[in-house]
Amino acid sequence: MAEEQQLFDAPPLHEQERMVEAILFATTAPVSVAELNARLPHGCDAVAALEALRARYEGRGVQLVRVGEAWAMRTAPDLGFLMSRETVETRKLSRAAVETLAIVAYHQPCTRAEIEEIRGVAVSRGTLDQLLEMEWIRFGRRRETPGRPVTFVVTQEFLDHFGLESSRDLPGLKDLRAAGLLDSRPPPDVPAPEDEQDDMFEDE
Repeated sequence: MAEEQQLFDAPPLHEQERMVEAILFATTAPVSVAELNARLPHGCDAVAALEALRARYEGRGVQLVRVGEAWAMRTAPDLGFLMSRETVETRKLSRAAVETLAIVAYHQPCTRAEIEEIRGVAVSRGTLDQLLEMEWIRFGRRRETPGRPVTFVVTQEFLDHFGLESSRDLPGLKDLRAAGLLDSRPPPDVPAPEDEQDDMFEDE
């Protein structure tokens, strides 16, 4: 009976840690705790193994980082320059797409109408389609209001791309102003021209 019990006992924590390490190194996309527990032997504690692994890699060339609700191995931020190389930029977001993405990130979940209200101009379908295709935003829950409009939220891919653990880690307004990323905008009570659409926000 004792031997049978041992057969179903979970491996020691250091073995669980090795298993989690192997899974994370074998995947390019972040892995959730639920996915890890589904792969690990019965009785394993993925959360405990992740915390132990995170502590072991602290200060190393690669680090275990949390990305939304998932985990991934990533190059230490101060060594990122070693991985950079010259590439041709094949796609550049328009100003309309950048503004729309920023509004979703800071005001999620938000509807298309709310995005247009904040920007002051209509949002073209192409702008939203581009961000959806890049998987930086996704559809959220529908609002319990007339018409039940769909909402938009940022994705785990967005957080991973910008090295954020959650949307709470987005820079504040002071940081954006200090970095020169906030343009001076006309007061909200100044109406935009009737023909002002997304085209005025495209990069020249």
